[in-house]
Amino acid sequence: MADDLEVHTEGGVCRVTFSRPEAFNAVDEAMATGLVKALAEAAADEGVRVVVLTGSGAAFSAGAVLQGENPVESFDARAMDAANMMVRAIVGAGKPVVAAVNGVAAGVGASICFASDLAVAKESASFLLAFTRVGLMPDGGASLTVAAAAGRARAMRMALLAEPMSAREAHQVGLISHVVPDDEFEETVEKVVGRLAAGPPIAYAATKKAINAATLGGLAQALDRERTGQVVLFGTEDAAEGMRAFVEKRRPRFTGS
Repeated sequence: MADDLEVHTEGGVCRVTFSRPEAFNAVDEAMATGLVKALAEAAADEGVRVVVLTGSGAAFSAGAVLQGENPVESFDARAMDAANMMVRAIVGAGKPVVAAVNGVAAGVGASICFASDLAVAKESASFLLAFTRVGLMPDGGASLTVAAAAGRARAMRMALLAEPMSAREAHQVGLISHVVPDDEFEETVEKVVGRLAAGPPIAYAATKKAINAATLGGLAQALDRERTGQVVLFGTEDAAEGMRAFVEKRRPRFTGS
């Protein structure tokens, strides 16, 4: 398991925690692989009734790791395959997956939340599809999950303008299931998780499968489109400039090349 991923199973609950707080729990390939492994093991464990995904420190996850003088060099088709594996594992798990959103969820971190079956967020949390800020497009299935939950207009606004969305607004438009005051967050998560852990697992699996088929039937095609488009964008100067600007903490200068 990745060193930056903590997995603990007790009382029918598998808790997976992104544990890189100094980097706002940015996800790298090892963490993505670890998450997929944890979900597979939880799915195979008859004692596990529900999976909880959360972050340590101030963030849920700030998205992909961007570092170095030219960060785009670290991105290729494998990065997209890692993102797609995570989303497929969350949606395909035959058990409820709950995102306990303790802080900002950006980029693929937001995609993970939107792919989860339930998302319980602190009122101070926020969501951001930050991809266009660095010359990329949404991935992790967000091109479908956001539109399926909130509609085309809201998906376009989030994706094109890359505006942060508060947890309260995300709840209002149907992107997350719960939003609670920060001091009630842990109690609410435990209530939701406890109810799922004590519920009928076979019925939950059938319910999840049916609702996902009705709302996310095009997920495989969406992930393929995102993979194709994102791999092309990795080769553009705009993506290289956007990622350099992010690391250097300055405004990017996009040229359309």
